[in-house]
Amino acid sequence: MRASFADHFSEVSAQYAQFRPRYPDDLFSYLAALPARRECAWDCATGSGQAALPLVRFFVQVVASDASLRQISKAARDPKLHYFVAAAEACGLRPASVDLVTVAQALHWFDLSRFFLEADRVLRPGGVLAVWNYGRLQVTHPVMQDLLQHFYDDIVSPYWPPERRLVEEGYRSLVLPFRELQSPAFALTANWTMHHLAGYLRTWSATQRFIASRRFDPVTALMPQLAPYWGSAETTHRLSWPVALRVAVKSSPG
Repeated sequence: MRASFADHFSEVSAQYAQFRPRYPDDLFSYLAALPARRECAWDCATGSGQAALPLVRFFVQVVASDASLRQISKAARDPKLHYFVAAAEACGLRPASVDLVTVAQALHWFDLSRFFLEADRVLRPGGVLAVWNYGRLQVTHPVMQDLLQHFYDDIVSPYWPPERRLVEEGYRSLVLPFRELQSPAFALTANWTMHHLAGYLRTWSATQRFIASRRFDPVTALMPQLAPYWGSAETTHRLSWPVALRVAVKSSPG
């Protein structure tokens, strides 16, 4: 059991809100169609609200929590969206008050047994738990792909927290607490400049730990290697990340 939450992102909360990729709209359309009701959705470990904000189109109310006040302070606002600071394992929501629980790119930081009990407590019968992460960045240019792969595997790899292995495996080893559904495939896509890519790479927990340990930024060394293949500062390239989604439904009594 963790004594405190794993806070890898508060120091880069503004960059996280600015540079992380956005989830596809069709992911939220799919998730919203699953619960028996659409009164309330809870986005847990919301970070900068990237998964919470799209849910307001589908639910009467959306609540979004994070253990980091600094992350929430940078999150996108909406009248139907209420943010609060809370641990994933003890959110303080009323029992059987939520129709959808989402966890985007964060489940691997939780005390899983306690969080699953909390999800069971707050979900109504017929409610849905949806957890996902996105995998390694893909770019179509083969040389740039090799450089990014080298950065991931050989430069910052020793600095990934051990929980990262769950992301690498797409959460496949985890046993969800409810009946699991087969989910369609989704992917994040973005058209970014090299500046935006650099900002994204600096939000990685491994990059931040590298900087703290080695006292220099490895992204500054990578960018000149990419530049001959990328193009001008205004040039954009299409990037993608596969989404590993798992969804489970809490059964109704009887």
